[in-house]
Amino acid sequence: MEWVELGRLGAPYGVKGWLHVESHTEPHERLLTYKVWTLRLPGGNQVRYALREGRVHGDALVASLADVDDRDAAAKLTGAVVEVERSALPKPKKGEYYRADLIGFAVTNLEGKRLGTVSHFVDAPRGAVMVTKSDGGAEHWVLAEPAYLKRVDLEGRAIVVDWPAELD
Repeated sequence: MEWVELGRLGAPYGVKGWLHVESHTEPHERLLTYKVWTLRLPGGNQVRYALREGRVHGDALVASLADVDDRDAAAKLTGAVVEVERSALPKPKKGEYYRADLIGFAVTNLEGKRLGTVSHFVDAPRGAVMVTKSDGGAEHWVLAEPAYLKRVDLEGRAIVVDWPAELD
């Protein structure tokens, strides 16, 4: 069974067991439509919690999970990843991709320079950033938006970006 990361639990929020939540869905509050969350704990174990309540809080989310009733219980879940079975996700529309599907893709720029392979994504204030790593360990942080992602070849596991190989 293949799992896809939809978010990550942050620090406790208040004293009644609520947690800060970083959502990777678009829009962010779509994560709250999943009524049962499968969490992968930092040690690797998976546990399931019913979503009791959740809401937008600033540019992120806060959520309350069943049986998590105080700050100490919430703190034990900090860093857990919210996952869903890949088969439960809707098929992406044309020109849309799940981040998890792009991990490991080779990335080159319009000049043909290899920037590395997709390592992970970071949510930044301006939007999602695709982080590539070269064989030598160099990183490139590319804004993951249509203006910079010029071509995605799912079969060839390759991405062409409008991004310089070296920034001044």
